Order: sequence, then structure tokens, then C-alpha cells
Amino acid sequence: MEDSFLSDLNLSAKITDALCYAEQVLAKQTCIINPIIEKNHQRVLKAFQEARVSAYNLNGTTGYGLGDSGREKLDTVTASIMGTEKAIIRHQFVSGTHAIASALFGVLRPGDHFISVTGMPYDTLQQVIGIKNNISGSLADWGVSFDILPLDADSQIQMEKLAAMVTPQTKLFIIQRSKGYEWRNSVSIAQISEFVGYAKTHFPEIDIFVDNCYGELVEDQEPGHVGVDLLAGSLIKNLGGTLAPTGGYIAGREDLVTKAAARFTAPGINADVGATLDNLRLMYQGLYFSPLTVSEAIKAAVFSSAFWSRLGFEVHPGPKDLRTDIIQAVKLNSKEKMLAFCQGLQKGSPIDSHVLPLPSEMPGYTDEVIMAGGTFIQGATSEFSADGPIRAPYAIYMQGAISHIYVKNANLSAAQMLEQNHLL
Repeated sequence: MEDSFLSDLNLSAKITDALCYAEQVLAKQTCIINPIIEKNHQRVLKAFQEARVSAYNLNGTTGYGLGDSGREKLDTVTASIMGTEKAIIRHQFVSGTHAIASALFGVLRPGDHFISVTGMPYDTLQQVIGIKNNISGSLADWGVSFDILPLDADSQIQMEKLAAMVTPQTKLFIIQRSKGYEWRNSVSIAQISEFVGYAKTHFPEIDIFVDNCYGELVEDQEPGHVGVDLLAGSLIKNLGGTLAPTGGYIAGREDLVTKAAARFTAPGINADVGATLDNLRLMYQGLYFSPLTVSEAIKAAVFSSAFWSRLGFEVHPGPKDLRTDIIQAVKLNSKEKMLAFCQGLQKGSPIDSHVLPLPSEMPGYTDEVIMAGGTFIQGATSEFSADGPIRAPYAIYMQGAISHIYVKNANLSAAQMLEQNHLL
């Protein structure tokens, strides 16, 4: 059957060799991945059972959404999974950036100062902060100041340099767990735990926030389990389980989540109002399935890393590296290769496989971005997508998978596209 599968794809010897190598690597790595994912399955199941979720809770509300027990219980389940006192999980969040912005604006006030301890934040968050352009409504526009502490050459937080940056106005340390569009290691739970221990000892009055996008359920703990005060993320990434049609979450210490909820809705309304419409079942179901879809995404990333490294490309993380998020980067070193790569991936998608991805401007990004991924939910990186800014080192960042088998086929399609254009 395997030989028939390969012959049907009409692969060259070079691509066939990379495919076989990647499958061998994945088979070995699966033995490491599965125990972590099984633990996360159990944690999610226990959260549902302890909250006593019932069929009644799957029905949504309209209007103000007063007395929505399904919404309230979903918050409880999310807090339990994230290891926090409280959480809000809402379809009204338009993106992970929206959830993060609500958290930051909720807990920071004019005159406050915060420090990004993992270097330059992700492109869209730079706009929220006001790093490059002090746009109207940014944190900088509201009089919130900031500093950036770069990671060291080994992607470690430079804790010994914090004292020189902290001021009496410093209220928050922020950590971006994922690498974003940077060619570096993502920040592991072990690193976050070490930072929490240091910061709570030396700066106990300063809270810690984690941008948790792409990291949920990859390791067997979340930032909330190691003492982080507040975290946020998107539902069209890991926690949505490929089913949540939109949305995001904020989780953490009860007083901080309440402040963030007041920013998300309005002071006094907080998390007590908001119709869930027809979204509750999909959000519950997506949350329940998320350990499975995250495991598929990790397997897809391992396969992709091994496949492209075998074809001679620099990859990050490497095929055998431990993972803390679902992102897999491939360095292509030219715009032409980026275009061919994404156009080949798009051909392997279930939706819009006939569409040709091209670079374009996107809200919140300073460079043109090319994106591939025909997804059932627009832009859902939980399903599978690949994107990257058109700038050196011309790297593509892949994430997600409903099934790692589909991602394997998309990679083969991308390799064939590069080969056809004499770029492999």
C-alpha cells in the first residue's frame, strides 16, 4: 500500500528519501509526544467532569445573555485547564491579539511601566503597545511606558539585567511564549517557571503576564500551573480544537481577570453579560478535542522539521528538539522560494486549493505577509497554515493540523512546487 501511495504521488527520488526519513523520525518522536498528550487529555476530561458539564450547558443565549450557565461553566472549565483561579473564554474576542490587548489595557493604567522580558513582541502586539508607531489608542498613547529586554544568544531570559530596568512605576513583566516571526527558541514552561521564581523573589509587587498563543497543551503544564498571574490566547489556535469558529480567552488571578473583563466589556458589566448565541457547543467540543488536535499539530511539526531538514533547509526547532509550541519554521532564504513553498502548500489544502497565495499587506503587520492554508475557519492555525513576513531570512512559519497526514501531503506538494520551479 505504501509503495502504491508513493507511486500515485509521482515523487522524485530526493523527495521520496526525505519523506521516508521524516516518517522514521516521527515514529521515534511519537513515543515522547504521546505521554504528554495523554496527560493533557486526562486534565481536560477531569475539568469537564468536575464542572459537571451537562447537555443543557451547550445551549446558548441571546440579547444580554443574563444567567448563561453554559458561559459561566465554560469559564470554570477553562480556568481548571489553565491552572488559574478564574478565566473568561468568549467568541466575541476577534483574535488572540484582542484578548491580549484586553488583558494589558485591563491591568495597566496611565503612568504605568512594563517590560517585555522575551525581546521584541509579535508584530500585531507592537501596534497595541505603540512600539514603532504611537498610533491612536495604543498603550503608549495612553501614557503607558515600556522597555524591551532581549533574550540572550541561547534564548534565555536575562534576569540579571532586570534590576537596572525596573522603576517604581513598573507594574508588569510580559512573556511571549512563542517565537513569533523570530528565528529563535520559544520559551518553555521550565523557563517561565524559573523566571516566576526569580521575579516573585526580587520583585514581588510586579505581576507576570504570558502571551500563551500556540503553546496551550503542548507541554503537560500551563503558565498558570507555575505561578504566572495572567495569560491569554486565541481559540482559532490550540484551545479551539479546530471547531471554535472564533474567539479567545484570558485566565489568571481572579482580580486581574476581572479587570481584563471590565476592559473587554465595560466596568461593572465585567464577565457577567454576553450572549453566547449558537457558539457554546462548538466551544465546549473544541476545547474537549484540543489535546487531540494539538497532538496532531506537534506530530505535523516534527514531520515537517525532519522532511525539510533532509531536503537541505535550515529548520527550527530541529526534528528531535523538545517543543513548547506548535510552530515549525523553515528558512528559505529568498522571496521566490517563499512564494513557491506557500503556493505548493495551498495546493495541498482542502479549501481553496486552486487559489494562488501572494504577498499582501495585513492589518497589524509592518511588512507584506504571505499566507497559505485553505481552512474551514478563516485563518485557523489550529487546522494548518503557513505564513511569514517578506523579509530576511525569508522564513515560513507552519502551525497546526487537523491531521498530521494532511500536513504531510501539503509538505509533499510544497516540495514538488519548489522542484518544478528549480528551487529545490
